[in-house]
Amino acid sequence: MVEWVRSRSSISVLLAGIQWLFFIFTNTVMVPLSIGHVLGLGPEDIAASMQRSFILTGLLCIVQLIWGHRYSLMDGPAGVWWGLVLSICASAPAMNMELSTVAASLTSGFILSSALVIVLALCGFLNILRRIFTPIVMSVYMLLLTFQLENTFFKGMIGYNQEGRWNLQLAALSLFVIAVVAIVHIRGRGKLGQYSLLSGIVVGWIAYALLFGHESSVTAAGAGFQSIWQWMPWGSPGLEPGIITVGLLAGLVNMTNTLTSLAAAGRLYQREASEKQHIRSLLATNLFSILAACVGLIPFGTFASSIGFLENTKVLRRAALFAGSIMLMIVGIVPLLSGWLAQLPMSVGSAVLFAAYLQMFGTALRSFQGTTFNAKTIYRLALPVLTGISIMNVPASAFADFPPLLTPIVSNGLVIGVVVVILLESFVRWDKYDASPSAGAVSVKPIPAASDAPMQARQSG
Repeated sequence: MVEWVRSRSSISVLLAGIQWLFFIFTNTVMVPLSIGHVLGLGPEDIAASMQRSFILTGLLCIVQLIWGHRYSLMDGPAGVWWGLVLSICASAPAMNMELSTVAASLTSGFILSSALVIVLALCGFLNILRRIFTPIVMSVYMLLLTFQLENTFFKGMIGYNQEGRWNLQLAALSLFVIAVVAIVHIRGRGKLGQYSLLSGIVVGWIAYALLFGHESSVTAAGAGFQSIWQWMPWGSPGLEPGIITVGLLAGLVNMTNTLTSLAAAGRLYQREASEKQHIRSLLATNLFSILAACVGLIPFGTFASSIGFLENTKVLRRAALFAGSIMLMIVGIVPLLSGWLAQLPMSVGSAVLFAAYLQMFGTALRSFQGTTFNAKTIYRLALPVLTGISIMNVPASAFADFPPLLTPIVSNGLVIGVVVVILLESFVRWDKYDASPSAGAVSVKPIPAASDAPMQARQSG
């Protein structure tokens, strides 16, 4: 009987690990691919950078599980850095810079910003950051992050192209995939509901293959384990002051991901992260970021979006993420596996992630529980959120008149929205307007989470 229970538990961990594998892979694969293209790298170099990214991402997740924050949270290529690198490379002609110069200075920015975060974390800067990132600030951050991610995945799942057109067949398939995920998640009996995302990927991939054939994200097959490691492939670190300055700012913004992620995870696990967990998490992330910079990858960050994944799957066991991370490292080491997983249609992956991150919206709203907004205090929420969303919907070309090095910042709705809410929380005494709510006040009540009980039951492991 004991062996039967253990075997069932092993199968459960394996399936949950496979689900984590696809989640991490889908969030990782496009980063080295897109950056390789803008830097003009060859197919072999792009394939090698993808393999390095898989190996280091999987290893970092394991280090975080064992020694760092010790939550089931993905650490991977940071979205803040990804957008910054793409924007700076696109602005290189306006700055009269060669891409090689930009890449070399970015390497310096990666290393210096990561070293700065390590020093700040060890010197107690987290206490200052916590005072700045109040619950309202982190809630606004979660809302804006949800909007930003869902907008990206929506475009991917409908086949939105550069001409601004939909692919109606892909859109129909994506709706089918989302329906599969929703049905399995809501109607699945027993543990079946935990594998809703995996079910969507399997069914969607099969349906895509039957309707459209195969799709590959990268043309190169990859290289052996030893040959993929290159030291400073972007060139010797450069010292372009403007790029390094923007990089230092991006490092500080990326630092806040850890605060937001661990705060949300603490509520989910009903176990608040300690000071040591925060520091160890930042040390692990930024030490790996320095290593990543030396092998031609962008810095890492803790993914707050993991919360949506956890809420959707209801699997909080660390063993599941550990298994998925091991699998990802194997994928990075074995070129054939990298090539096979690279055939996962991005439209299917985007549809599954769109469904997964719907839970993040509920997480963000729950963080406002008990807060009352009236005709005056509503500005502390509405102004930063709507400003951020508005900027997200403005095309990048509209910021052409801004100084090139400021463009990545002012065109980022998430960053601007967070800056606005920090300013509002720092300089406006909202308690003066909270004292006597008007008749039209709106109270944000907790959203009942039917899945909380089973999630709490799976916290161990």
